[in-house]
Amino acid sequence: MGQSRSVRCLRLRADEPEASATAAAAQAVARQAGVGIGTVYRHFPQRADLVAAVFRHEIDACADAAPILAAEYAPAEALARWMQRYAAFIATKRGLAAALHSGNPAFDPLPAYFEKRLLPAFRALLDAAVAAGEVRADVDADDLLSAVANLSRQADEEGPVRAQRMVALLVDGLRYGANPQ
Repeated sequence: MGQSRSVRCLRLRADEPEASATAAAAQAVARQAGVGIGTVYRHFPQRADLVAAVFRHEIDACADAAPILAAEYAPAEALARWMQRYAAFIATKRGLAAALHSGNPAFDPLPAYFEKRLLPAFRALLDAAVAAGEVRADVDADDLLSAVANLSRQADEEGPVRAQRMVALLVDGLRYGANPQ
């Protein structure tokens, strides 16, 4: 079983806040992945290992979407679509917040991994939109990522539709004061 297949198959289980490291949960994970329970424990000896692998996989998917969007859309549209994807990523990880901030050493490398993968992808999209004169130039990438994350968390109670609307408003604000080329 390849690591990417296991992460893809196990993502649903890891996102469930009530999922635990019990034998029943491990059996459910194995069943979902179509493997034996020994394979699950071999790849993910602790639940924290599974959660960290899923989180890295989701970070990679979000980062890898940036150049695809940049190739398919105008710079500001690619930026807007990526910001919506990032907002959805943040919203789906709310159930893992307690685990990620538990002090478990398996999660220690994740903030650096997040910065290493997501910030360059986002900066490339933002820089392209600025260079095209489609969004304002006085925006800090770190501030903007934090704003999207905060909007996603605050809209949590009303669901993803509100988060999408709030991020769309933020994107509209980026266009105000742009210098069309």
